[in-house]
Amino acid sequence: MPHSLYLGSGIVQPRLHDYDTKHNLLSSHVESSNASASSQEKFYYPSLSAINHCLKYSIIELALALGTFALFVNSSILIVSGASLSNSPAAANGSLFDIYHLLSSSISKAAGIIFALALLLSGISAGIVCTIAGQMVSEGAINWKLQPWMRRLLTRSISITPSIIIAGAVGGSGLIKALVGTQVALSVVLPFVAAPVVWFTAKGSFMTVKTTREVNIGDGDTGVGEMVEDAEEQGVNMRNHWVVTVFAVLIWLVITVMNIANLVLLGKGQGG
Repeated sequence: MPHSLYLGSGIVQPRLHDYDTKHNLLSSHVESSNASASSQEKFYYPSLSAINHCLKYSIIELALALGTFALFVNSSILIVSGASLSNSPAAANGSLFDIYHLLSSSISKAAGIIFALALLLSGISAGIVCTIAGQMVSEGAINWKLQPWMRRLLTRSISITPSIIIAGAVGGSGLIKALVGTQVALSVVLPFVAAPVVWFTAKGSFMTVKTTREVNIGDGDTGVGEMVEDAEEQGVNMRNHWVVTVFAVLIWLVITVMNIANLVLLGKGQGG
């Protein structure tokens, strides 16, 4: 989901702030800027140690989530579906409703219920991710804030109301077409969302972390002094290696070409 990119970037920011707060590094990484003549705005820049800590934490978190839970869940879905529906001609072009009926008839009623429950939970998960990502974009880009209850009411109404209207007016076939349409829209949007991420993470001007160098200022005779921060700022470049950037660009090109092919097939009535 494209909005997951925004969520992944947004949820790490409180971790950075929390790390600097716990390690007494916050004051040295908050700068003041005269936003206007009458107000002054504070800008927070995370420390290098906070970035390294959160980066390591995020890598471990993603590796565990993708390599354990998500891997086994997706594998089990493919294995069970392949074993139970491989000999069924109706499964080739079956919709979600058809898959539900096939699982209920070929395995058990409980299998169909579990499949439907999994779809419900995945929809709730996607709605939560979209809501939080939308909140981050709204508060950060357009400075638009809402009360939590109002935000939840609006987002749930926007996501659920069209489905209720389509189900009541057209039925299951309309819901399937709406689902396919939303997935196509998300797929088409993905290259536009991913391109800035690939671009910015490859630029040293954006990925350089400001640091300060500590020097010992003391008495030359006694050798007693104190550690103070040098006024000259240092910088640590954390941009992606060119190999990573090339690999990311290749993946982006593959996704873009597949989206173009999908849109062409949809125009010919063969996609979806």
